[in-house]
Amino acid sequence: MSAVVGEVRTRVYRFPTPAPEADGTLQWDATTAVTVEVSADGCTGLGWTYSSAAAAAVVREELAGVVREQDPADVRRTWTAMHRAGRNLGTRGLFMQAVSAVDIALWDLKARLLDVPLADLLGRVRDRVPVYGSGGFTTYDEEQLAEQVDGWRAAGCTAMKIKIAESWGTRVDRDLARVRQLRGLAGDDVALMVDANGGYSPGQARRVGAELDDLGVVWFEEPVTSDDVAGLGLLRGVLRCDVAAGEYVADVYEAARLAPAVDCLQLDVTRCGGYTGWLRCAALAAANGLQVSGHCAPSLHAPVAAALPELRHVEWFADHARLEPLLVEGAPTVEDGALVVSSAPGHGMVLSERAEEWRTG
Repeated sequence: MSAVVGEVRTRVYRFPTPAPEADGTLQWDATTAVTVEVSADGCTGLGWTYSSAAAAAVVREELAGVVREQDPADVRRTWTAMHRAGRNLGTRGLFMQAVSAVDIALWDLKARLLDVPLADLLGRVRDRVPVYGSGGFTTYDEEQLAEQVDGWRAAGCTAMKIKIAESWGTRVDRDLARVRQLRGLAGDDVALMVDANGGYSPGQARRVGAELDDLGVVWFEEPVTSDDVAGLGLLRGVLRCDVAAGEYVADVYEAARLAPAVDCLQLDVTRCGGYTGWLRCAALAAANGLQVSGHCAPSLHAPVAAALPELRHVEWFADHARLEPLLVEGAPTVEDGALVVSSAPGHGMVLSERAEEWRTG
């Protein structure tokens, strides 16, 4: 390629939730998406992250100058330049979310310039990416959960996940009652998954985990905070259900620290450095004999998950599954429990005009 990256544009969108939502440790009423577009030789690549509007400021003020004039064919070199630019700011958290959005846009741009699907450019190994239904917020009543499960069943999901550890683990009886309700709604042919979002203490998580084992739960996500690697490792050693974590991993160093303590490493393409960072961390997971599960952002995970032999599944998270078709044209659909991977150039998505209704910056 002889082109160089020119314009770098950011936009901010805020999508309200249908009703207030909560997990074990956080409440929210909206989701903010920060988009990045990069252009070269008449083509435009699109990326985004779920973050704060501050991520757009990081892109404009810290990263755009690094990215302009770079060769769009050499995304990994540009990723390294962006990472180095964050030395004095800290290269994780908000900064890495901004890097993630730019990196995704650069990979999309490269594939469009080559006129190939991004999944093919990354090394496609599958055309359909398995997903699991995810939501089941602690704020939901029985009727709301039943409606959500009906939607997952209609989409062909064979695994479903709800939030537990309500109010920082102070309502264990309701947590377990909701898991029993999920089993009754989902049926015996569906794999049950739960996410405590780090809301339990290690002792609580061990006792709750024993109950979950008896209920047939196969996936216990962040039973304790993911900062407590020793606690995760302890629980992995005593519970039958898989212990999972990793959604906050920002780089290979954090992935390396967490990998020995989990049964499946979660990675979020909007937080760990885009497709470049996701593949780096996924290689580390493979070196530890682990599968990878894509955390949230199903539309963005589709092409890179299609290129990973060690993939277990991608989270079809209710908030993102609802808003991504509003944010972009070309969001992949779920059929028979799997995302249908695009065969269009790039990742196949462009910003939708109707998203202007939710634009805030």
